[in-house]
Amino acid sequence: MRNKKSETLEDAVGRIHDGATVLIGGFADPGTPEILVDGLRDLDRRDLTIVINNPGMRDSGVARLIEDGCVSKLICSFQWPKESEGFMERHNAGQIELEIVPQGTLAERMRTAGAGLGGFLTPTAVGTTLSDGKETLIVDGTEYVLEKPLRGDFALIKAFRADPRGNLIYRKTARNFNPIMAMASDCTIVEVQEDIAPNELDPEVIVTPGVFVDSYYVTGWYEIGNPRSAGRPKH
Repeated sequence: MRNKKSETLEDAVGRIHDGATVLIGGFADPGTPEILVDGLRDLDRRDLTIVINNPGMRDSGVARLIEDGCVSKLICSFQWPKESEGFMERHNAGQIELEIVPQGTLAERMRTAGAGLGGFLTPTAVGTTLSDGKETLIVDGTEYVLEKPLRGDFALIKAFRADPRGNLIYRKTARNFNPIMAMASDCTIVEVQEDIAPNELDPEVIVTPGVFVDSYYVTGWYEIGNPRSAGRPKH
């Protein structure tokens, strides 16, 4: 099996094109692949649809893409963190389309895509504007919304360790959306803090098998919210 390591950031993210749908991992700061996001920002791609838990905080994560006008649509579950003024301004000005998806529904739509299923039924959002335009069904007297799979052209995710085959493990809560996004994209690009030798990962602890990973880029440790500190020891 080929070595999936990218030697440069540009090699890792350069295949992302204008108009792509990009799944970006993370729950606020933990698990957000900030260096990959910076690499995407440097490419100056346009008309991106971003799928993420929230639109970034302060000047971190996807907030930088939004500030630079790279994003035309945002699909997320928590759209108004107080630190996301840039997104709010652009949305209110009609510059970014917003699709709100309840958090569990967001995760399950991506998991469904990764599993190759046609959708799932959920009672969440029944009778609200979030179900407008969606098919509903009644099963055993309970009304459900039919939610369809959510798949990305690319996924940018963060992991703790990778081996050359792309097998991944995660670090604590930084795992969050990352494993299901790896499964739900046509091309998965990973930033990892450490890479290790072949066969060094115990197969019993691998969370994301390398079959779901197209390439990974080693960043080393960096301070959350400060990707410029990459490679410095974590304190």
